[in-house]
Amino acid sequence: MLHRMALRVLPSLSLAVTEEPVRKQKRIVMFVPGLIAFGVYRLVKHLASIADPLVLLTVSSLVATVTSVLAYRVGRSAPWSVIVRQDGARLLTWLAGWIGAVYGIQLSLLVLTLLWIINYDYLQHPDGPAMMAIIISCTAVARDAFEIGYVRKLSLLGRPFLTFPDGEQLRALVRRRASQLGPWLVAGLGMGAIASLSGMVIADVRGTALAQLLSVTLVGGGLALCAYFGGLYPSTSWVRTFRQTAPVELLKYWWWPGMAFASTYYLVTMGLLLFVLREPTITLGAAAVIGALVTAMMTLYGYYLGNRRHVENEQAPQLSSGMLRCPFVMGILGKPVGTHDAVGELVLGKTGTKG
Repeated sequence: MLHRMALRVLPSLSLAVTEEPVRKQKRIVMFVPGLIAFGVYRLVKHLASIADPLVLLTVSSLVATVTSVLAYRVGRSAPWSVIVRQDGARLLTWLAGWIGAVYGIQLSLLVLTLLWIINYDYLQHPDGPAMMAIIISCTAVARDAFEIGYVRKLSLLGRPFLTFPDGEQLRALVRRRASQLGPWLVAGLGMGAIASLSGMVIADVRGTALAQLLSVTLVGGGLALCAYFGGLYPSTSWVRTFRQTAPVELLKYWWWPGMAFASTYYLVTMGLLLFVLREPTITLGAAAVIGALVTAMMTLYGYYLGNRRHVENEQAPQLSSGMLRCPFVMGILGKPVGTHDAVGELVLGKTGTKG
């Protein structure tokens, strides 16, 4: 789900996909596949056992794969012959495989686990959760694939984007700054494992899972925030920047994407255990492993997003008023601190809405 964070955190990408004409078209792109997904669910329900998690996830993955390719085509606004020639097999394979198949499965597991926590167990009542898992994953995939296609279209028309949301820059960052990322990852692993032990004192299975989810969400979001500052200002102490930032602005980033995606990844991993591996409960050992992996991942992603924002600041320091519409990243540091160091010289905005 790194692509989703990049599309909203990085100003250049966020501005492109939240313009009003794009948002109107995106609503249609999401609505139509949702209706088709409902029809597919009704059909599959009579042809296969939708109560089998593997069948459900396979159907959801196939629907999401087809949806991703078609929604990308709408965003690109070009014939298939042109898309294949200009984008190449590698990009299209990543789109169908990752944004479609894998992302679709992740979103379906997210839905099933959320419903399980509120005692609406898919394994006991398959119809409702199965329908929601297929439809919600399909519409979310359509939205993101459309946005990626639109960004690709603009880049081919000459609009510069320093980051494309395919994770290539993340892999390059890991290779280039492994020594700097190491302490962040170790902190994520350790603190995530400890946070996941919060459910030890709760006897109820779902209560334990909820406590673990909340603790890992809080810790993972906080570490992502700190790592973001570390990547944004590689030559400045992140602690100093943290202290100079208004609490309300810290809370914005801590909530989204920090806590939002930490909880998302934790729920998806829980879903793998509950519905794919058919584990009846989340043991403390499993919770510790999940918590460690999730918080380490969020720490890595936070540092990466800060680094890409740093690159944008370095190569495009003069931001237009329209760029200030980016949801939260332009206000993340609040008002300038009044000094003339690297922090105070940023051009910051306080306006914007989520697209």
